[in-house]
Amino acid sequence: MKISRFPTQLHVGRVLEVLIVAGLAVICTPSGAAPATGSHMGTHDRNMASRPPVEARISDLHTRLQITSAQESLWQPVAQIMRDNATRTQSLLKARADGASHMSAVDDLRSYGQIAEAHADGIKTLTPAFEALYNSMSDVQKRNADLIFRNEGHHMGRKG
Repeated sequence: MKISRFPTQLHVGRVLEVLIVAGLAVICTPSGAAPATGSHMGTHDRNMASRPPVEARISDLHTRLQITSAQESLWQPVAQIMRDNATRTQSLLKARADGASHMSAVDDLRSYGQIAEAHADGIKTLTPAFEALYNSMSDVQKRNADLIFRNEGHHMGRKG
């Protein structure tokens, strides 16, 4: 039986990234993508780099799913839920980081449980909104969405 250890202090930025990526499920970025830099950075890339991560991911997913103007009314609730989930997760992660040095093992587990619960609640809220959008998609869009989720899924192609 393998025993895993849970650290009492977590790097907030990394945990936030992992939870947002996993928790939001549909916010996909290209596999192995890194932010563009230098003089060859396009306007779109500069705009993406200057936005909060969730906004950049929402924009990227909107583009990759090829959301049509007719689907915008179904897309907007998906995007708002993604924002709300990110805000809720960020708040819990900040509270966890702020108290990490004083947490007992039990406090650490409770904090982790709150984050996991927020993640699960976020997925439960996001799923019906995304399902409505998915049901409005053309067969080509659905296949594209299926590939995005299948290939990048909750981990979004990130390794490590």
